[in-house]
Amino acid sequence: MGSYTTASESQLSGSKKLLFRQLFEKDSSTYTYLLADASHPDKPALLVDPVDKTAERDLSLVKELGLKLIYAINTHVHADHVTSTGLIKSKVPGVKSIISKASNAQADLLIEPGDKVYFGDLFLEVHATPGHTLGCVTYVTGDGPDQPQPRMAFTGDALLIRGCGRTDFQGGSSETLYKSIFTLPKDTLVYPAHDYKGFTVSTVGEEMKYNPRLTKDEAGFKGIMENLNLPYPKMMDVAVPANVLCGLQDVESKAN
Repeated sequence: MGSYTTASESQLSGSKKLLFRQLFEKDSSTYTYLLADASHPDKPALLVDPVDKTAERDLSLVKELGLKLIYAINTHVHADHVTSTGLIKSKVPGVKSIISKASNAQADLLIEPGDKVYFGDLFLEVHATPGHTLGCVTYVTGDGPDQPQPRMAFTGDALLIRGCGRTDFQGGSSETLYKSIFTLPKDTLVYPAHDYKGFTVSTVGEEMKYNPRLTKDEAGFKGIMENLNLPYPKMMDVAVPANVLCGLQDVESKAN
């Protein structure tokens, strides 16, 4: 069923409004993130990169914490797991799915760089971070005295801890990815969509200093990415067609 961890008080000092949970799906090593405005009367919440296999766990946690789930959002069209946005929508009326317009996928709301996704008095800013796929975005918590500090970046597969997403399919480009990663605010906490070595959080600045790929110049980065020789994700033929529909495919069999 996976597990979840909480951010420490030191990580999110000054963000009394934000309720934050980091959840894990072991088969695809995927992180899902639950955020909510705990100070708002409705306690509105959203899930970032939810996975179909852990939908029941995630919804149970939302219920336990007394939250009102309003959004299920994806950083990109995933190739290694099926998003649970459609399944969640079938179980929780009123939830809207979100994905980038550039992803050419379906969702209730198609966002673009510069857009803000509000949940209560808190919001996420949309940053374009293409390169792993054409439509990858990073969601960054808002910049302001009443927003969480330090800021948090949900980077999807664009920036991983001591790594980054592959660039050899779905319109990927190592040159584009290298440039887009360096546009992220340096002092933000990095919360990626995956980790395979047990890391849970980093910072953009830390990755610029210690990430073995990002410490190279652009030519060196491109050389690394073009010679990874990775097998295609085993779920790709199933996941991509489903996720292009943003999990809004026929989910009646799962919902019953």
